[in-house]
Amino acid sequence: MIERDVRRVGKRMTGEARREQILTAARAVFAEGGYEGTTTDQVARAAGVSQPYVIRLFGSKQQLFLELYQHVSTRILETFSAVPAGPDAGRMMGESYIGLVADRDLLRLLMHGFIAGSDPQIGSLARHTLAEVFRLFRDRTGGSEQEARDFLAQGMLINVLIATGAPEHSGDELALAALCDCTIGPHRAGGTTESPGGDPSVT
Repeated sequence: MIERDVRRVGKRMTGEARREQILTAARAVFAEGGYEGTTTDQVARAAGVSQPYVIRLFGSKQQLFLELYQHVSTRILETFSAVPAGPDAGRMMGESYIGLVADRDLLRLLMHGFIAGSDPQIGSLARHTLAEVFRLFRDRTGGSEQEARDFLAQGMLINVLIATGAPEHSGDELALAALCDCTIGPHRAGGTTESPGGDPSVT
């Protein structure tokens, strides 16, 4: 896993350990700055290596981001794929997403990938992720295309609210508080994500 703490690796790292060190650093840097706002030099400095070394391992900024974004997509789709089909599938898919969305770097990387969708390869992966969530919801729940669309739409709104820090700032405006309450529930700041009616929603 790219999230593991590679600082425990000894001074003479293997090539794989060094690669994961860079991915760990890149994950945080891209999550903070986005695809367009991040350079391989920033990643290199965060990882404690040279910029040419990053390019030698990954080829380009695009390929480095794509590897991280593929990891995000895989985690989401594997999580949903693990939900058994049946009447409770929609609720279970929503609940399983709560654990994913708690990882703010994962959420921000997901959103940055959508923003960078004009890049042919990044856009292709972003579209594939959306389409697979749509398909998995229909397959697991037996729901209609409209229900699957609403599932995705609700999840995207939740992503935007959390990515912008709306739950933490819901006290700033009455309308913002009302939007957060009816979209993700009144207890989100305390670690609970719920859609109206108590059913968690997902991307």
